[in-house]
Amino acid sequence: MTTFPRSPRLLKGGLVLIDPDTSAVRRIIVLQYNPDTLSRSFQVQAVGDGADRSQALRLKAPPVETIKLEAEIDVTDQLEQPDQGQNRVAAELGLHPQLAALETIVYPASDRLLANDRLARVGTLEIAPVESPLTLFVWSRTRILPVRLTELSVSEEAFDPALNPIRAKVSLGLRVLSVNDLGFDHKGGNLYLRYQQQKEQLATRLAGGGLGALGIGGIP
Repeated sequence: MTTFPRSPRLLKGGLVLIDPDTSAVRRIIVLQYNPDTLSRSFQVQAVGDGADRSQALRLKAPPVETIKLEAEIDVTDQLEQPDQGQNRVAAELGLHPQLAALETIVYPASDRLLANDRLARVGTLEIAPVESPLTLFVWSRTRILPVRLTELSVSEEAFDPALNPIRAKVSLGLRVLSVNDLGFDHKGGNLYLRYQQQKEQLATRLAGGGLGALGIGGIP
């Protein structure tokens, strides 16, 4: 049975890893199923609670925004026809490739670790920490956010006869990286600023309410 040709295409959220210098896309991780809920929190960056009353309304930086979500991944359907296309990978390895793509975000690249080890062995005094790709959280075209993966937990719920996981839940905690973290000249800082500007534009689309709805006729 074919679906209605004019039915809207379901967009999916996901993560995109790009080179921080060239912006070349290194990897795209599409969530198999969109989460039912997405939790966001904001830590306001105010000047402080000092005695200077002139600072009471001043904000020193964008808020620290954090995102939490839980994604489900499942390859059991692909195991029904293991000889077709990508199903061969699922039949051989289960969810290992999908899980590895997420987990390696929080690992420094092994070749860089080996390079730093070689530098340490020849007496290099200062070795720079390994820089990871820039991770973008994409949740519609109005939310393309530079993020750092701060929490990652995996619950493997079913396995094939070779003990490959075939169904799992993945919990992600993300910290949005603002211009305060990356600077205005960084690709991620540019994307963050665009995200904030889109938010400001969306706020203007809200129809203004009346003071009467608040039970007052005016501001005293």
